[in-house]
Amino acid sequence: MNTTGTTSATSITGTTEPPRVIVVGSGPTGLLLAGDLAVAGIPVTLLEKRPHGISNLSRAFVLHARALEQLDARAVADDLEAVGRPITRLNLFDGLTLDLGTLPSRFPHVLVLPQYEVEKVLERRAVAAGVDFRNECEVTGLDQDADGVTVHVKGAESLRAAYVVGADGMRSVVREAVGMPFPGRSAIRSVVLADVLLAEQPETVLTAAAVGDAFAFLVPFGDGYHRVICWHRGRDVPDHEPVGLDEIKEITRLALGRDYGMHDARWMSRFHSDERQVPQYRVGRAFLAGDAAHVHTPAGGQGMNTGLQDAANLSWKLAAVLRGHAAPALLDTYQSERHPVGRTVLRSSGAIVRLAMAKGWQLPVRAALATALNHLPPARRRAIGQVTGIGYRYPAPGGAHPLTGARVPDLALSGGGRLHEALRDGRFVLVTPGPYDVDPARADRLTAARWTSDRRTALLVRPDGYAAWAAEDARVADIEQALAAHVG
Repeated sequence: MNTTGTTSATSITGTTEPPRVIVVGSGPTGLLLAGDLAVAGIPVTLLEKRPHGISNLSRAFVLHARALEQLDARAVADDLEAVGRPITRLNLFDGLTLDLGTLPSRFPHVLVLPQYEVEKVLERRAVAAGVDFRNECEVTGLDQDADGVTVHVKGAESLRAAYVVGADGMRSVVREAVGMPFPGRSAIRSVVLADVLLAEQPETVLTAAAVGDAFAFLVPFGDGYHRVICWHRGRDVPDHEPVGLDEIKEITRLALGRDYGMHDARWMSRFHSDERQVPQYRVGRAFLAGDAAHVHTPAGGQGMNTGLQDAANLSWKLAAVLRGHAAPALLDTYQSERHPVGRTVLRSSGAIVRLAMAKGWQLPVRAALATALNHLPPARRRAIGQVTGIGYRYPAPGGAHPLTGARVPDLALSGGGRLHEALRDGRFVLVTPGPYDVDPARADRLTAARWTSDRRTALLVRPDGYAAWAAEDARVADIEQALAAHVG
């Protein structure tokens, strides 16, 4: 049932408490989303099927610049920078190198670290903000009506909320419960991976190559173990087929020329990599985010990063609607803004893996593309912007200022602060040439700041770091009109 109306607190909970949101899945997407809502004062229950502290052994292992910027706006990026390993150059195929050191970001690199490190800092933040964690809670379905959502839990009493967000991965129960298809296909079958110790250390932090029908990738975890991901075009076996270390070593030798003395694997698995995306990220009061909404090949390491940005986009919108500062129609922009990004990530990651595994007549085409990207700065900037996430912008109304919808970099603000620091309370930030006194009625959701330069632009930055509105030499009346439209 596609219901979009607002909900009073009593119709959901029978009390005068603010309406609750249920988030299903405690991976990075669910943790960031739940933490954001709790920081904004929205009661949140986070349901996870796994026992607390049990890793889901995710394949994610990098953070890109835009995800790091979102985490910086939540005061946790520096913690991750301290444990991760930054890489400023990505060496792909046929001499194609993406130099991340030129990124216009506080994070001009890709940060190599396992997903569980991201989960640790986001869980601490969510706990501190008051998220109600419930582990070993398996969701079996949900029902929607005009007043809210009832979420059914195996062996427990059903829960009631204003909205539910499915961040429960590729096999999302929430997605199935709302009847949303997951069209797509298996892009690569019988990928094998393992966490291993190495007798010999690779020369580079990220080691990857494709030779003939074999591909292999090595990345360190920082605890002595390396994650190895490899694939052989001629070995298409079911996911349940046992994996042995000898198979992994053999494919790695074919692709990289050596197996680095792999030994003592603590985990091995076989999987297939799908390319899928739901048609709609919203079905009534239910939303899908992260792998529940889109999955793609691991090429480019964009999966976890895209999910984090889904969460950052949706969280402030849910908070604004539930606190009565925005109309429910704002929630529809989650689909119009994030679905095109997910589609682009699906295509770009697929293109990377297909180019890496090119053979025959495809090799000259790949070489030509690498040459073009190396020698055409606009094309190279676009490729880097897509992989790192900083190149995406959201749709803007016709006639809007060119900044509207664009990602706003971490501006230096008058008084010595930074934009990401000003965003840490989950508020809009208004940057103006001169002083601006925030109306006390908006003080809980708006922060005023000034440029350090003599720039004459008035810029309203959304809580997710994108420009909601901008104008040159704006009058006070123009600013007030923009605040009424966007801040409420």
